[in-house]
Amino acid sequence: MIAYIGIGSNLGDRLEHLRRAVDKLTYIGQVSRVSPVYETTPVGVREQALFLNAAVEVATDLRPQEIVEGLLRIEKALGRDRDDNQRNGPRLIDLDLLLLGDTTSSDSAAQVPHPRMHLRRFVLQPLNDLAPELVHPVERRTVRELLSELDSDEQAALLAEPL
Repeated sequence: MIAYIGIGSNLGDRLEHLRRAVDKLTYIGQVSRVSPVYETTPVGVREQALFLNAAVEVATDLRPQEIVEGLLRIEKALGRDRDDNQRNGPRLIDLDLLLLGDTTSSDSAAQVPHPRMHLRRFVLQPLNDLAPELVHPVERRTVRELLSELDSDEQAALLAEPL
């Protein structure tokens, strides 16, 4: 099955953190493609550094809970301490399961699709580079449509080619 993972960082060497995260995603499956990297404005807590964000396509046989557990292990291995982070605050690395095929799950530990992905430019912009015609299994609109309909003051500027 194809999983889409959102990756982001706004502390330290942001681009290197993203590169290391992509390398470690092999723990959950075979990395197929990586989007270009975007520099994005923070959501929620505005008084913090800009983020770098990308999306990664991974072929995997894992279930949503196993993927999320793997992503949390990768974050920890890369130095993220989730106990220190406030919601939407600065972070060394952030890995989120966005979509897993057409799977839907409301399990609090592994919600699929990601519950706010359709509202976030920093998610939709890089995901659109990988799969613009991918249909969100709950919203029933393509990534391209969701991005074009987004009413947000978030900014996303292309920073780098795929990692």
